[in-house]
Amino acid sequence: MTAASAVALDVEGLSHAFGPRAVLRDVGFTLTPGDFTVLLGLNGAGKTTLFALVTRLYHSRDGRIAVFGHDLRQQPSAALAAMGVVFQQPTLDLDLTVQQNLAYHASLHGMAGSRARLRIGEELERVGLADRRHSRVRQLSGGQRRRVELARALVHDPALLLLDEPTVGLDIESRRFLIDHVRHLCRERGLAVLWATHLIDEADDTAKVIVLHHGQVLDQGPVPQVAERAGAGTLRAAFDRLTGGGR
Repeated sequence: MTAASAVALDVEGLSHAFGPRAVLRDVGFTLTPGDFTVLLGLNGAGKTTLFALVTRLYHSRDGRIAVFGHDLRQQPSAALAAMGVVFQQPTLDLDLTVQQNLAYHASLHGMAGSRARLRIGEELERVGLADRRHSRVRQLSGGQRRRVELARALVHDPALLLLDEPTVGLDIESRRFLIDHVRHLCRERGLAVLWATHLIDEADDTAKVIVLHHGQVLDQGPVPQVAERAGAGTLRAAFDRLTGGGR
């Protein structure tokens, strides 16, 4: 493995504006395989815009994004093929079955039918929904739908997973399942994860964190180090100090 390919996601000097309003300012960070990195910021910090740039929903004017060494501008197909995404807003077709939603995603990634069926079965088994594969999505609970979206994001076996506020609106049990499942994937499969949230308790002391505030990265690194640099005993206290109490 080359040095470039050992970096799952490399973001350098990324800035973005909507008209005169700057949303991101010189954002930079790297993720390596096995990292569970929490992108922590209040609503309006720029997290969703950052995800839109990394997934190429928007085009970045300033800065560079690379996925396992593939520049997103120059090699978009290779970069996007290496990532799976769970967006903040639900994107499942409610009138299709779970199987049909995942099969459509597999076809977009050029997966053959037999391979797709195998991978769909594996991922649904991992999220505990193998018995609901023929249910229409509208028949599922909110937590189950989120699990389907996670399974869909992983069907094509990406090495980088992006999740934008994946636990919003979920109950405690569903939140815990998603966090534990994704952390397990980091440990067991070496998946690199960028988990965006405004919920501080979703970043424990074993995670890495990127504190994003008003479009700028205020600090980043292992949670204990970020807390120590801020002169705080907890991440919550460090976040308050770094952001001036969220102002």
